[in-house]
Amino acid sequence: MRVLLGAHMSIAGGLVQALQRGQALGCSTIQLFTKNASQWKERVLPPEEIEAFRSAQRQTRIDPIISHGGYLVNLASPEPGLYARSIEATYQELVRCEQLGIRYLVLHPGAHRETGAKQGQRRVIEAIDGLYERLPDCPVEILLETTAGQGTYLGSTLEELRDLLGGLASAERVGLCLDTCHIFSAGYDLRTESQCKLYFERVGRLIGWDKLKVIHLNDSLKGLGSNQDRHTHIGQGQIGKTAFQWIMRNRKFRDIAKIIETPKVGDMDRINLERLRSYQAIEDSPGQPPARLQ
Repeated sequence: MRVLLGAHMSIAGGLVQALQRGQALGCSTIQLFTKNASQWKERVLPPEEIEAFRSAQRQTRIDPIISHGGYLVNLASPEPGLYARSIEATYQELVRCEQLGIRYLVLHPGAHRETGAKQGQRRVIEAIDGLYERLPDCPVEILLETTAGQGTYLGSTLEELRDLLGGLASAERVGLCLDTCHIFSAGYDLRTESQCKLYFERVGRLIGWDKLKVIHLNDSLKGLGSNQDRHTHIGQGQIGKTAFQWIMRNRKFRDIAKIIETPKVGDMDRINLERLRSYQAIEDSPGQPPARLQ
């Protein structure tokens, strides 16, 4: 059975290069940026680039393709100028994703900047609902990503994510992206199979298993509850290999895109992907998630 496993790929040299790099690593799914993630300047894609990307996607059969939102975007910002700019940047990102046939757009919920979580959540909800009102037929699904609990960033607890998703009028068009490093840094222990099972049962109970579309597989350089977003290589950090073995060996996760965002050092993308593939087993492990997580 095909397992959805891949990496965040560089777009240096053009968007098509990301697909070709993914294919060379044996990826069945990839994540990318559609523009420079550290700049506000938007990209208008020429028709020939769009067609070349779609053609490469058909040729490589990499699916789904996932876009990650830019680093400057903050949909929870209390500052009117930044908030408006973040909404417009997300609008442009959704347009590019639709043009390119990208299925998911991963977004960090944003930081409320000492105005309180409830106010921050309200701004995120209004922004996303407003975006989908402007793009009523857009097939791209926004995925809110778990965060590590640093500063005033929203999304470090499942309860916060439940409230965000539950408050959306466009909830059927928004899903969840989990990041193992962020989860661990936020205080959720994943170092044993039983702790992994408990966490994912909570995901199902509080948010709904059907909402989970992407998992970022990253080990954590920092310890449990550190609130620091520091990724490291699979099985070489504070989480260790058990969580990654558990995820890779369970059929319940096979249709969920799994993406590594580990440090780009030498040939480590290949090594990390091979390590994850080696964890996969033909049969389910005894600790697999239940068929339905309520």
